[in-house]
Amino acid sequence: MAGLTKKVTSADVARAAGVSKWTVIRAFDPAAPIAEMTRTKVLAAAAQLDYRPNLLARSLATQRTHLVAILVDDFENPYKLPTLAHLTAALQREGMLGILININDSFDHFAAITDARSRQVDAIVLFGTVFRPEIVARAGSTPCFVLARESTIPGVTSVYTDPVPAMRALGEHLHGRGVRRPAFLRGPRTQSTALGRCREFVSFWAEQGVQVPVINAGVYDRESAAEAVHRWLPTVPGVPGCDALACENDILALGALDALRYRLGLRVPQDIAVVGFDDIDLAAAPSFDLTTYRQPFRDMVEALVQMLTGKRPAETLRLTGDLVLRGSS
Repeated sequence: MAGLTKKVTSADVARAAGVSKWTVIRAFDPAAPIAEMTRTKVLAAAAQLDYRPNLLARSLATQRTHLVAILVDDFENPYKLPTLAHLTAALQREGMLGILININDSFDHFAAITDARSRQVDAIVLFGTVFRPEIVARAGSTPCFVLARESTIPGVTSVYTDPVPAMRALGEHLHGRGVRRPAFLRGPRTQSTALGRCREFVSFWAEQGVQVPVINAGVYDRESAAEAVHRWLPTVPGVPGCDALACENDILALGALDALRYRLGLRVPQDIAVVGFDDIDLAAAPSFDLTTYRQPFRDMVEALVQMLTGKRPAETLRLTGDLVLRGSS
């Protein structure tokens, strides 16, 4: 038809760059072996011709879409956003694209995994709290990975912060400053993807001959944490029933700090010490000044992406973070 512009193909780019069609295809694949000078020449020719590779056609030929579904079910947790930023950027550097799926009341885990598989994603990353074995079974042959939590599902690889040295570091810090009556504030209980922080904290103090009471906030939410602490903490005027509160993550710790200071009138750390886990941006704010354990998010993301691209074996990996001491303890 008159007026239609002929679509530029990889063959056109190959002629303009003086290379083969297959070299053009490799030039658009960041993981493909190709000399950098050749890649630059091909990309310059493609830009001049306004050429864009047909990703659908490539996926049919390679049986890979270079798409990764990222399932999230707790957006309230502040550490999720910077971690997602690292993950999606790392995927894009490898020529892959993350598809973020928001699991909520109207779109549950089953729907999310079914939707991800229908899009022929190369892998599914579970980045949340509640992923039961029967849910993951819906993924079929699509590889599944758990980020920032320990997977207890056979065949599902996880990359997470090892809770054993982490909670021992926090426990030794508190014990060293004279704490003898600690408590632990936890979030939702899960079966298939665990954190292990509560278990390891309780275990450390059992070695010291101390039984640790556990407070359940139920969700990772600042207000829920404040309510749980206010409801549970036994006090007489100015004297709390425990001398330290370890929290499963920083958002719980921020809620606990609010309750201790402004609802119960206690001094932190003089009356009660508080520690968290994650080292989110707000933890360093002067109003919180939270002692916490920093997760190595960048290292976890890089390791996961290497597994997704086949640059390292897909096997569960436990990483070690750093104790960050601040004024709350």
